[in-house]
Amino acid sequence: MGNGKSLFEKVWDGHAVRELSNGQTQLIIGTHLIHEVTSPQAFGMLRDLGLKVRFPERTFATVDHIVPTDESKEPFSDPLADAMIRELRKNAEDFDITYFDLSTGKQGIVHVVGPEQGITQPGTTIACGDSHTATHGAFGAIAFGIGTTQVRDLLATQTMAMSKLKVRRINVDGQLPPGVYAKDVILHIIAQLGAKGGIGYAYEYGGEVVDNFTMEERMTVCNMSIEGGARAGYVNPDDTTFEYLKGRPYCPSGDAWDATVEKWRAFASDPDTVYDDVVNIRAEEVAPSVTWGISPDQGFSVNGTIPRPEEGETPAEQESIREALEYMKLTPGTPIKGTKIDVAFIGSCTNGRLSDFREVARFIKGRKVADGVKAIAVPGSQIVAKLCENEGIDQVFRDAGFDWRRAGCSMCLAMNPDKLIGDQLCASSSNRNFKGRQGSPTGRTILMSPLMVAAAAIKGEVSDAREVFELTACATA
Repeated sequence: MGNGKSLFEKVWDGHAVRELSNGQTQLIIGTHLIHEVTSPQAFGMLRDLGLKVRFPERTFATVDHIVPTDESKEPFSDPLADAMIRELRKNAEDFDITYFDLSTGKQGIVHVVGPEQGITQPGTTIACGDSHTATHGAFGAIAFGIGTTQVRDLLATQTMAMSKLKVRRINVDGQLPPGVYAKDVILHIIAQLGAKGGIGYAYEYGGEVVDNFTMEERMTVCNMSIEGGARAGYVNPDDTTFEYLKGRPYCPSGDAWDATVEKWRAFASDPDTVYDDVVNIRAEEVAPSVTWGISPDQGFSVNGTIPRPEEGETPAEQESIREALEYMKLTPGTPIKGTKIDVAFIGSCTNGRLSDFREVARFIKGRKVADGVKAIAVPGSQIVAKLCENEGIDQVFRDAGFDWRRAGCSMCLAMNPDKLIGDQLCASSSNRNFKGRQGSPTGRTILMSPLMVAAAAIKGEVSDAREVFELTACATA
C-alpha cells in the first residue's frame, strides 16, 4: 500500500482548523468569491449581528447571474437586477471588498473572473455561493459551492464546516477523435457514472488527455463535477497551470514567482497515492455528446437513439426516462439527430471563454444561422469580450447571425432577460438541462459543446458537428 497523499488530502490537512463535535472539520477558506444573488441576505445577516467581514482582502466580488447582457447603461430596465447590483456595490464599499464592477472592464462570470485575474491558485481552498465553484479545481485548488448561510459564516469567520470527502481518480487516456472536446469528455463521464455517482467524493481528473488539456479545457471538465454528484473536482497543478498563471494580476511576480511555483508543484498528488476509487476511460470511446433528458447524466453520443422507458433497469429508472421524455417531447426509439431547435446559446461558466469562441469562429466563418433559430453568444467576462473583439471573433459571430452579447451568465440559468419562451428547445453549451432551467417552466435544453451548438444553429436541428463542418482532424478545445 502506498503512503502517498492526494492533492485533496494535502490541501484539506493544510486548511483544517479542528474537528467539530459532529465529526465535521472546520476549514479555513483561502479565497471567498461572491456575486449579487447569494450575498445580499448574507450581508444583511452580518449587519443584524453587528459583524464585520473577517478578512476582506480574501473576498472578491463581481456581478454575473442577474446582469442584463443586452443593456449597457444603468439604471437597468429590470428593477430587480438594478437593485441587486446596487446592493452588491454598496456592500463591497461598506465592507472594503474588492469588486469587479461593470465599469472596471474586469466584470464577468465569477468562475471566469477568478482564474483570469490569477485569484484562483493551486493548493488553496475556494468557496462561492454558486454550484459550479468546482471550476477552480482545474488549478489544483479545492473549491466548493456553498449556500447563503455558509456565505454569511464565511464572511464573518473565513471558515466553514464540512465532512471530509473520499477521492475518486478518473483517468482519461488515449487520443480524442476529431471534433470531440472537453465538454464531450465530461458529459461522457457523467453519463457513465450518473448524476449521483459522485456523492461523497472529490473527483481527481488525470490521464493523458487531461494532462494535455489547456487550462480552459480543464476548467470545462471541473466545472461540471457537481453535475455528476461530486462535491469538488480538480486537476493536479503542472507546467500548464503555472504558464497560465504567470503574470496574472493577483499572482506573485519577480523573485517570489519561482519559490511559489515550487510550493504549488508540491501540492500535486503523490505517485503512490491510493485512491478510494479509480475509473479508467478510453478517449477513443468519447463521441460528440448531447443530453436527451432533464438531468445531465441523461446523455449519449449525437448518433444515439432516444431510449424507451422499458429500457430502464429498475422501475425508478423507467419512470425517470418516462418523465424526461414527456417533458422533452421526444419520441422514444428515434434518433436525437434531426431534432429541431429554436434557440442556440454559446456561453456560461462552462464554455464562455476565449478558446470556446475562437474554436467556433474557425468553423462558422462564411456560414449562416438557420432561419427561425435565435442564436446568442455571451462572453464569460469583459476581458474575454475584449480579446474576442481584438481578434475579430465577435464580428464573425455577428456575420453568421448570432447576437453577440455583453458578459454575464445569460441563458444558462435565466435570472436575467435571456429566457426561453414556452416550450422552445435550446441547444446550449451550458451545464444544466433541468426543467425550467433556462427561464420558461416548459423550456427544453439539450447540452452540448460550443461547436455542436454552432452546428445545430446552422442546420436548425441537432447535428453532428463533424458532418456539418467536415471535420477530419482538428485540435480539441
